[in-house]
Amino acid sequence: MKFVDQVKIHLQAGNGGRGCVSFRREKFIPRGGPNGGDGGNGGDIVFQGSASKSTLLDFQFQKYFKGENGVAGGGRDRHGRNGESTLTVVPLGTIVKSEETGEVLLEVLDEEPHVLLKGGRGGKGNARFKTSTNRVPMEAEPGEPGAGLWVLLELKLMADVGLVGFPNAGKSTLISRISKARPKIADYPFTTLVPNLGVVRTAGFESFVVADIPGIIAGAHSGAGLGHRFLKHIERTAMLLLLVPADAGQGAEEADGSDRTNPVAQHRILLDELRQFSPGLLEKTRAVALTKTDLVPAQEALRLAEELRQASGEPVFPISAVTGDGIPELIRHLAQQVFARRAAERQAAESQVAERQASGSQSLAPQGSGRTAPAQPADPEHAPAAAPLD
Repeated sequence: MKFVDQVKIHLQAGNGGRGCVSFRREKFIPRGGPNGGDGGNGGDIVFQGSASKSTLLDFQFQKYFKGENGVAGGGRDRHGRNGESTLTVVPLGTIVKSEETGEVLLEVLDEEPHVLLKGGRGGKGNARFKTSTNRVPMEAEPGEPGAGLWVLLELKLMADVGLVGFPNAGKSTLISRISKARPKIADYPFTTLVPNLGVVRTAGFESFVVADIPGIIAGAHSGAGLGHRFLKHIERTAMLLLLVPADAGQGAEEADGSDRTNPVAQHRILLDELRQFSPGLLEKTRAVALTKTDLVPAQEALRLAEELRQASGEPVFPISAVTGDGIPELIRHLAQQVFARRAAERQAAESQVAERQASGSQSLAPQGSGRTAPAQPADPEHAPAAAPLD
C-alpha cells in the first residue's frame, strides 16, 4: 500500500431547506390561517479516527465531500427532513488545517466522531410569522447555506518510540528484529522511503509501537534528503531512539560533506537537525543505540559506547540486530520509559477527572439560608412535650 501523509480535499456542509408559504384550505374552515412548515437542517461534515487506517491514500481519489441538503418544508405544518451528515474516516493522528490560513481546525486522536462543519439551518415557514396583526404572512425564510472550504489533511503517525538516524544506520533492520514489521532492507542509502510502524511485545504481554522514518542527513531541516518530510512523524512519540552505527567513517566520504567520521559526530549532527526542525523534539526522553557492533571488535564497540555515553549524557546500548546482542536490554529500557510515561499520563487524567467531579459536586451542593435548624434530641423520652392545641 502506498503511504500518503498529506492531501488537499474540499468539504461542503449541506444547505438548509427553505421554509414553505402555505395556507390551510379545507371545506367549512374559512380563514384557516398559515400552515407552512420549516425546512430541514443541512448535513454536517463529521471526522472520525480509525486505528485500522495508516495512510491518506483514499483521499487522493476522492477529494470532494458534501453533506446532504435539508429538505424544504411543506404545507400542513410539515417540516422538511434534515440532511444526512457525511462521515469522513481518517487515520488516528490526522490534523485538519485550513488551506487558506493554515489554522489547525481539528486534530483526530481518538475514534470518537467530531463535527468539523455544521450544516446550514433550515428556513422558517410562514406559520412562524403569524401574529395578531399579521394573520396572512406571505414570507418564509430560505435555508442558510452550509459552510465550505478547502482543507489540508496531514498525518502524523502515533507511536511510542521514534527511530532517528542517518541512512544505513540500521533502523529498518532493528525494527524488523524487534517486531513483525518487514520493511525493505538493502545495503544502499535511502532504502526506506516511507515511515514504517512496528509493534513490540514485551514479556509481560504488554506492547508499544516503534516508528521507523527515512534516514536524515545534514541539512534535512531545510529540505535535504527525505528525512525533513517525515520528521513530523516523531513529534508525537513518547521518546526518541537515536541510532548511530559503530562502523561510522569506515566507508567512503559522505556526499553531503558532513563530518560523520565517528559516532559522536553523527550523534551531534542528529541533535542539531532535530533542534532546527523543532526545538520541542529535544525535550523528549532520548536513548542511543550503537548499532552494527558485529562489524567492529568487541573492545572497540565498548570504547565507542563509553565515548557516546560521556559525550551525550544519555543511556547508550551497544546492539547488533543481526546477532541479537544487546537487543533484550534495549527493549527492556524502552518498555520501562514508555510504560512510565503512560502511567504518568493516566494518573494526570484521573486527577483531572477527580478535580472536575469535586468542583461539580461543590457547585451542585445546596446553599445555606443563614438560619440554623433547631437541634433534635437524641432520646425521644426526653423530647419536650408538644404544646396543646387551642
